[in-house]
Amino acid sequence: MKILPDYEHMEYRDVYTCLLHRYRHILGLWQPDIGPYGGLLNVVVDGLFIIGWMYLPPHDPHVDDPMRFKPLFRVHLMERKSATVECMYGHKGPHNGHIQIVKKDEFSTKCNQTDHHRMSGGRQEEFRTWLREEWGRTLEDIFHEHMQELILMKFIYTSQYDNCLTYRRIYLPPSNADDLLKPGLFKGTYGSHGLEIVMLSFHGKKAKGTKITGDPNIPAGQQTVEIDLAHPIQLPDIENLHNFNELSRIVLEVQEQVRREQQEEEEGQDEEEGRSQQGDSQQVEQPAQRDDAGAEGTEAAGAAAAQESALTSQPFVLPVGVISRNEDYPRTCRMCFYGTGLIAGHGFTSPERTPGIFILFDDDRFGFIWLELKSFSLYSRIKVSFQNAEAPSREAFDEMLKNIQSMTT
Repeated sequence: MKILPDYEHMEYRDVYTCLLHRYRHILGLWQPDIGPYGGLLNVVVDGLFIIGWMYLPPHDPHVDDPMRFKPLFRVHLMERKSATVECMYGHKGPHNGHIQIVKKDEFSTKCNQTDHHRMSGGRQEEFRTWLREEWGRTLEDIFHEHMQELILMKFIYTSQYDNCLTYRRIYLPPSNADDLLKPGLFKGTYGSHGLEIVMLSFHGKKAKGTKITGDPNIPAGQQTVEIDLAHPIQLPDIENLHNFNELSRIVLEVQEQVRREQQEEEEGQDEEEGRSQQGDSQQVEQPAQRDDAGAEGTEAAGAAAAQESALTSQPFVLPVGVISRNEDYPRTCRMCFYGTGLIAGHGFTSPERTPGIFILFDDDRFGFIWLELKSFSLYSRIKVSFQNAEAPSREAFDEMLKNIQSMTT
């Protein structure tokens, strides 16, 4: 028989003091520390409960499907002046748990009855159940041997964290009226790793995609893609777009242009420092003003070209030989930009940024072609209204990005 709290005899002051006030610091968005895999936890007030919901991407490769979610813990008042923490992990119902608020932007949960997580069929049954929930299929359905290894590795690794987890606060990215599209959280395809959660944010002439969930190659917290908004790319006509070599030639030409501009900028900075050391401040100031004006002109021209391109959509098709997990990608796009994608070996070994192309399809979808991998990732917006997730300032958001990246560097 399930015993429910006697809410009728509770005073609002008890609910506020023992529940809402005591646990107010855990409301909002969090990233669990699960090695390279990360995650997305949303802690909300739901009636007289505080519930921690773990959000999971849809099953691969259905990137446009809605997010899945499951409760990890809940806090409520079983009797006056006493808040009860319950672990919701497993398939045997709520059981005794504990929450420790380490500091304002960090807390941990612990299960005190881990036997509730175990299944009568042992680890084999637990694995098959996890596989159905995580991937929506059985191991027999997965023919790719490397993918089987990755899935088994994730199960073994994440199972170690079923009794104790630490969470660190994350914020949604701030937005500006002139952003290319609304920043936020997206689901993206990552080959054999399945779907992962990426946060898109804008930083002046750059846009960054940061992994909220990750994998053994590129862990959660790392910057998976960077888009150079000052360098739009004009796609070839649809006939030539089928040719991978033609698209590669265009992107590599822009890469060389970016390299030259960075080299000129560095040389200009070295010259300016040299003049500054000689005390010639007036000569330093005038060229700097001319350089800024030139940069602003280039940026304005790029923005104008992008806005003009956005008014009319253009046909899009993946070049022959480029691999995509999802063939149901949009066949028209608004605009494209030069970008780089982060690739690495297993265990985040030998990471390097490689050239690619960012494709904006519409307000809620974009793609990225990884030139070196001959691979395509499709991203679709997560349409969930998260509460208590706004950054108090731009500086706080930037600091958060640095913190979650440093955890896996």
